[in-house]
Amino acid sequence: MKFFLDTADLAEIEEAASWGALAGVTTNPSLYARVGGKLADFPKHIARICELVDGPVSAETVAMTRDEIVRDGRELAAIAPNVVVKVPTMVEGLAATRVLADEGIPVNMTLCFTVPQAVLAARAGARYISPFVGRFDDISEDGLAQLDDVVTAIGNYDFTADTVNGEQVEIIAASIRSANHVAQAALMGADIATVPFGILKKCVQHPLTDRGLEAFLKDWEKVQNA
Repeated sequence: MKFFLDTADLAEIEEAASWGALAGVTTNPSLYARVGGKLADFPKHIARICELVDGPVSAETVAMTRDEIVRDGRELAAIAPNVVVKVPTMVEGLAATRVLADEGIPVNMTLCFTVPQAVLAARAGARYISPFVGRFDDISEDGLAQLDDVVTAIGNYDFTADTVNGEQVEIIAASIRSANHVAQAALMGADIATVPFGILKKCVQHPLTDRGLEAFLKDWEKVQNA
């Protein structure tokens, strides 16, 4: 499973990229607003993220009609070669995804919650599909079970998003709220987990690791003082 960082914070991206395990970044309007982003600076901000990351960077359209989504998608894709256009799962989004995919522009279909939505996204030519986990949990439903269903359903078929390069549709476990979400997504075979920086740090940490390191350092101190 690959790790994407779900953020628009340049400092977080730069730090996570230095760990050597970051494969991409996903952003959305809320994340950009959280870092104080301004509309005029948005293309430059996405371009900077694309410089920091050796992998796909999802930038989301906020248009609601297919023609406007296609227009936004083309503009976003022109920012950098590793931009992926994030499109919401809806009828207009499906139609726009088909157009963008036929033009060779990769699409990440977001706000996906069900198997039928995921299958339709794959059929429309989406390169990535992002089922949300945490938002199901927010309404007292099992987000991991829904993710498992999507992973199974897409895995039942040979969905090729890019017929030229033969790239397969990949599932991004999104709306991740804990390290356990990441673990379960990996066990069920999700291709990617996109996680906030705080959760990515928790994936590295474990109290037994800390305890073991502390013991090693204490024992080494004894060796040095012997």
